Amino acid sequence: MKEDVLKSLGVKSLETIDYYTVRTEKDNDVLKIYHKREKGALFHKSEKFKFRRSMRQVRGATPHDFAEVSEISPMLSKVMDALDLITSKKRQEKGTKEKILGDLRHLEKVVANKVAEIEAELEKL
Repeated sequence: MKEDVLKSLGVKSLETIDYYTVRTEKDNDVLKIYHKREKGALFHKSEKFKFRRSMRQVRGATPHDFAEVSEISPMLSKVMDALDLITSKKRQEKGTKEKILGDLRHLEKVVANKVAEIEAELEKL
C-alpha cells in the first residue's frame, strides 16, 4: 500500500493531509506536508522532511568529459506518489511572482506573530 511509505516517515494523520510542496535547497529536496487547518488555527499544521538528492555522472560532449547531475531521491518519488493519491488533486504550478508574493505574505504573518509573542513575554517580566 502506498500509504505505508508515509507511515514509515512518521506521518501519523494521513486523513488530515491537505496538500504538500517540494522545493530544492542545495543538495536536498525539502518536502513539506500541510494538514487541514483546525478550527481557530491561524496556520496549517505542517511536517517537514529533507531528502538528499542522488548524484550521478553523465557523459558530456567528449568521451572523457563527464558532468555530475543531481536527481530526485527514489524515496521522495514514492512519497510524492502516495501523497498524490491521498490528496487526489494535481498540484498546480504557481507563477514565480505569485509564489514569491505568497511566501512573502506568509513570512510577514509568521514574523508578526513571533513579535507579538516576544512582546507578551516581555510584558510578563
